[in-house]
Amino acid sequence: MHVAARQQRLIAALALRGPRLRSYLVGMLWPEYPDARALESLRVTVHMVSRQLPGLLVNDGPMLSLSDDVDVDLYRVRAELRELAAGARHNVSAPLLNLRDAELLPGWYEDWVIFEQNRLLQDRLRAFTVLAETSLACGDYSTAAEAAEAAVEIEPLYESAVRLLIRADLNLGNLAAALRTFERYQAKLQHDLGLRPSEHIQKLIANARVHQISVTLEHLLPAP
Repeated sequence: MHVAARQQRLIAALALRGPRLRSYLVGMLWPEYPDARALESLRVTVHMVSRQLPGLLVNDGPMLSLSDDVDVDLYRVRAELRELAAGARHNVSAPLLNLRDAELLPGWYEDWVIFEQNRLLQDRLRAFTVLAETSLACGDYSTAAEAAEAAVEIEPLYESAVRLLIRADLNLGNLAAALRTFERYQAKLQHDLGLRPSEHIQKLIANARVHQISVTLEHLLPAP
């Protein structure tokens, strides 16, 4: 159902922040307006939403909220992220795939939206990192690699996620992928921050290269 931008902003604010006083909403949605004009804008917006989408809003005097019958997809996304981080799901492939693309109101740039966008981004980063760690510990290297890759997509310079992705690829026997991940991380770290990778991650790659050379020599040398 299409509604105008002003109505969209009110609906989104109540979906993200929950029930709120009218005075809170006018300050958040129309901070540049004088109080009287902001209150009038809110009144008109509430009227338009109630006419276009009857039952969506609960108008309780000074308090506005969405009806309890309204399903907010953000709440489902956060519930799935909590389940992933807690290891409460046995089959994680489908939710992991969906959550990799879970963006909140893309193209909205108001401060209150950006705050919630960053909050969801950090929730996703945390859940993917925890899932990668637990999957790696359980020997599920494919899931660990997928989860760590999702975390690196969000924050390419997050060393914990990069290290988890490298370890997962190495356990999968994919040295080339591990080296590509390290080289991309090393180049971006140098370009953006002028820093070198930590000794820990350099040692991880060095040991992997030594192991690969050892395996290659074993195959080249004749059997005794």
